[in-house]
Amino acid sequence: MDEGELELLLALDGSDFEMTPGVIVEFAARRTDATPERPHGVSYAFVLRRKDGGLPWLRFDNAHAADEGGRGYRRKRAAYDHWHRTEKDKGRPYDFTTAARLLDDFWKEVKRVLDEKGIPNDL
Repeated sequence: MDEGELELLLALDGSDFEMTPGVIVEFAARRTDATPERPHGVSYAFVLRRKDGGLPWLRFDNAHAADEGGRGYRRKRAAYDHWHRTEKDKGRPYDFTTAARLLDDFWKEVKRVLDEKGIPNDL
């Protein structure tokens, strides 16, 4: 992974921004040891939600394995990278390739959610 991109991602740690009145995005990102679960050596969570709390409307993170649903003999993914498309989505795998792509994908989904909810935005 490009070190400059990773530094940009890490610089967002602890940041939150009010996207529109009452709606915020929050960022957590820190270095970790590279493991099969976090092969890029970063732990992250990006959240879009109401400012007053409640369930996230959207979340990209690698805090736990994605719930791929179903039963049977599916091979488990080692990497924890996943995203929650809605408040009730238990998580779907995300293919983390670069920090820049992760941020770009997050912002595209933020726009989608805000548009679906009829919330004006400049994204």
